Amino acid sequence: MIPGFGLSLGITVLMLSVLILIPLVSVLLYSLKLSPAQFARLLTNENVLFAFATSITCSLIAALINCFFGIILAWVLVRYDFPGKRILDGVIELPFCLPTAVAGITLSKLYSDSGWVGGLFSRVGVKISYTHIGLVLALIFIGIPFVVRAIVPVLENLDPQLEEAAYALGASSRITFFKIILSELRPALLTGFALAFARGVGEYGSVIYISGNSAKDHTQVISYVIMQKLNYMDYASATAIALVLLLISFGILFFINVIQIRQSRRTNFR
Repeated sequence: MIPGFGLSLGITVLMLSVLILIPLVSVLLYSLKLSPAQFARLLTNENVLFAFATSITCSLIAALINCFFGIILAWVLVRYDFPGKRILDGVIELPFCLPTAVAGITLSKLYSDSGWVGGLFSRVGVKISYTHIGLVLALIFIGIPFVVRAIVPVLENLDPQLEEAAYALGASSRITFFKIILSELRPALLTGFALAFARGVGEYGSVIYISGNSAKDHTQVISYVIMQKLNYMDYASATAIALVLLLISFGILFFINVIQIRQSRRTNFR
């Protein structure tokens, strides 16, 4: 048995304070060292704006691609039995356990002009590593497990009678998928999309090598800009940018909670 309510609550508050609340408050306090004019000037700096645009745009594209392929992967894992299914299911978890720096180095080498895959594309004039394409590929790699793991439980618990009823009423396979199955998957799909997008916006290790970090080509991500500020001992500027990322994360978290609340109400209504 776990300890009583008082002790359990005390341990919970202590851990939340040490691991989450105090670091978040420190970010806010360091950011307050900048005046509103300095804060606005920093965030409207051309390099910072381009870095935000690069991170957000590439993360959005990667999350959308992950939604499409995440549904296919989850469908295969749930609806079909085949040799090596458990191995494939385990491979989905690889981006979770693989160090992001290792993933970044591997992807940048694989998709470089001298790499196995990048060399094929370079022959037709398509450059992948050190471009936005490479950034999107790295973000797809680290984001796909969020979508798959959000959809799989819903597919597993989906009542087969819903599909049987649709077929009995004369619905085609296409209509059944889009009207019945996809509508049930929508909350989980949006949750997976939001998690993949949030992970991508703040990602550092897997994108730092493949992006090229070129200010001229606008391949710098916002996490790299924060690291630059820290290297220059400009903690106030680094935490100011981090505060914006924190607000974005809170916004995404609020979005996920709204989805879950609506889904809970919808399920309880049934």
